[in-house]
Amino acid sequence: MIAGLFLLFAPAMAQGPAYLEDVDDLPLAPGLVEDPAARVAFDKPEGRIVQAAASGRTDAADVHAFYAQSLPALGWQPGADRTWVRDKELLRVRVEAKGETVIVRYTIAPNAP
Repeated sequence: MIAGLFLLFAPAMAQGPAYLEDVDDLPLAPGLVEDPAARVAFDKPEGRIVQAAASGRTDAADVHAFYAQSLPALGWQPGADRTWVRDKELLRVRVEAKGETVIVRYTIAPNAP
């Protein structure tokens, strides 16, 4: 019976948003898949540094709109030039369209005063 319930609800659970591997509260925009080879993450006394990339067949404007809507709900405040600030961290989200593919590069670093 438990297996049957799992099979019934598994598709619904799979529909939830995906998140960056090294940033468990930074969702991937719909249609994007993280590139594991692009992941870099380490901590230093001033704070963490994370670099990641994701790509997919989607629209750059949709990606920008997704982050403009979702990041404030996660505590990120908009900064200059498509950056976001939360606590002592700065998030850069760079979106690049290459044909039908969109590549998104994420960088989180300590926010310099």
